[in-house]
Amino acid sequence: MITKLDSVLLPRKKFIYHYKNMRWAKGRHETYLCFVVKRRVGPDSLSFDFGHLRNRNGCHVELLFLRYLGALCPGLWGYGVTGERKISYSITWFCSWSPCVNCSLRLAQFLSQTPNLRLRIFVSRLYFCDMEDSREREGLRVLKKAGVHITVMSYKDFFYCWQTFVACKQSRFKPWDGLHQNSVRLARKLNRILQPCDTEDLRDAFKLLGL
Repeated sequence: MITKLDSVLLPRKKFIYHYKNMRWAKGRHETYLCFVVKRRVGPDSLSFDFGHLRNRNGCHVELLFLRYLGALCPGLWGYGVTGERKISYSITWFCSWSPCVNCSLRLAQFLSQTPNLRLRIFVSRLYFCDMEDSREREGLRVLKKAGVHITVMSYKDFFYCWQTFVACKQSRFKPWDGLHQNSVRLARKLNRILQPCDTEDLRDAFKLLGL
């Protein structure tokens, strides 16, 4: 594991505080991102890495993750070069908040330039997505158009994170009140947000950032 990343395992209380999918998440100004990186070279070679990050020095965690890609995904930019073995990566994020519009657009642009990388994002809560004309909603649609699989975390996802990313010391994951109901409510909202995505054009979205 890369030493500059946060420690591999999250404290139990910190995980529950930041990932709790409550309706009104007051005071949760940071975004935590737990990740799994799977690397495949050919049909028979597979390796993986994992860890977590959070916002640092004003940099959103999604963009911070991209800074570490060179170390996490060696050979990523050598894809398709004559004489090089083709390396593909599958990355899964478990985020306490869904990405903001700026991060969504930059991720979409990055993915359009790295065809050998696939990204799945599981989110505990939706960031500023209550308003119908929210720019954050637009950003999520752009991500889906870019091929990102976006899903709201369910009980099994929280359980997986507890077992994989939390210093739980063999303690069992205890779901909080409303976990299932809030997950279902958020999943329905996300589905409604993503439905119009087929009408979007990535080129128009990139223009919002001057890319």
